[in-house]
Formats: sequence, structure tokens, C-alpha cells
Amino acid sequence: MNIVVCIKQVPDTKDGVRFNPDGTLDRASMLAIMNPDDKAGLEAALRIKDANGAKVTVLTMGIPKAEAVLREALAMGADEAVLITDRCLGGADTWATSSTIAAGLRNLEYDLIITGRQAIDGDTAQVGPQIAEHLGLPVISYAEDIKIEGDSVVVKRQYEDRYHMLKAQMPCLITALSELNEPRYMTPGGIFDAFDKEITVWGRDDLKDLDDANIGLKGSPTKIAKASDKVPKGKGEKVNLDPKEAVEYLMGKFAEKHII
Repeated sequence: MNIVVCIKQVPDTKDGVRFNPDGTLDRASMLAIMNPDDKAGLEAALRIKDANGAKVTVLTMGIPKAEAVLREALAMGADEAVLITDRCLGGADTWATSSTIAAGLRNLEYDLIITGRQAIDGDTAQVGPQIAEHLGLPVISYAEDIKIEGDSVVVKRQYEDRYHMLKAQMPCLITALSELNEPRYMTPGGIFDAFDKEITVWGRDDLKDLDDANIGLKGSPTKIAKASDKVPKGKGEKVNLDPKEAVEYLMGKFAEKHII
């Protein structure tokens, strides 16, 4: 069984966010981590490997320093890693990203593809389902639990105030929630082994079934009107009123701000 887990290196927002002049994230200058939903997806793949036997490949698209999250995944127990990186792929929105990743996946053998539900730097939840659409695969999103039954997967899918139990025949794609599990830590031996393994690096020329009109910033239909870091909250207003006056004051403020 071949499982491919798509992971992403995202900015560690505790360090703050910085932007390029064109409104895209300045990823090279920020501290970075593995996206939490993706890490849960990786842990799910590793548990399937432990229970059923499987080859787990991790794939990411990003700048060269994204190799760090691939090494982390290898140290956790992944078998192989692929980095898709090329200057012409930079600035991609979800459409261009999913088109590029799908082209990379066509170079690999897979029974199951796992992605995170969404990345904390974009929060779109679009890339996983878009990859499935590009590859013509069934997709189950918002996975809370994953089980293998023969050549099918059974997924407990989060849905508002309840859940769905869905079954799909492989190959298929699943998007994982961070609540799916508690990812394992890297082991010292795993860290040493991870740095002995070779990471496969693909550029634009290695992605054959990919239209140049669908890559990078120029191939991204999403246009950023404005981007900024978190705006600090202004100083609050403090008033001393008795309960009745306080209610009247609050209702007046709500009406003034068109909340009511």
C-alpha cells in the first residue's frame, strides 16, 4: 500500500508575519513549522503503516528551506520525501498550488492521498479537494478517524453538530483535521536516519502534465488587494455605571455600531 501525505511549511505566527511588496508572504524571512492539520494527516498515515503495512511518502511544494519539514516527517517515520521547488512556482494561490501538486502526484504511485484540511497561513480548505478534482479522485474531507477495510477506507467525517461515516474505494483523497490524533514525536534515531536519507527534488521540468498558465503568481486567479500583519486593538473605554445605566449605555453602543 502506498500513501502520499501532502504537507506544508507554514509561518510560525508567534514570530509575526512579513510580506513581500506584491502582497505574498515573505516565507524566507519567517520562522516556520509543519502545518498542524498536515501533521495529523501524517500521523494517520504512520498509524496505518504500523497496523497494516504501507509505504509513506511525504510531498511538499515550497522554497528550498521547506526541506526542514520533510526531514521532520522522515524523522517521525515517513519512508520517502519529495520537494517541489522552482522560482517560477512562487506566489501560487490555491488553484496554482493544487495544479502543481497534482502534477507532482502523477509522478508517484499512490493508493491513498492524505492532506490537511487547511493551512494556518491561508485557511481556505481548498487545496486538498482541488487536488482530488485534478486527479479525478473521490474526496472525503474533515476526517476525525480513518480505518482501512480491504481496498477501501472508512472515515468518520466531522459535520456541524454530528458526524458522517463514509466509505470510499481507493485510490482516494482524505483531508485531515488536527483533532484526528496526537502526532508522535521524532525519535533520536529517527532524526539521525532522516538526515541520512536523500530528498527527491523536482523543478518545473519534472512536472510534465502541467500548463504554464496554471502555475505561480501569474497563473493564480486570486488577486490580493491588501495584506497586513495583525492590527493591535485600540485602548478600550472604561465606564462606572449602575446596572440599569450600564444596560442603557451598552444598548446605545450596539445601536451606534449597527450590531442591533
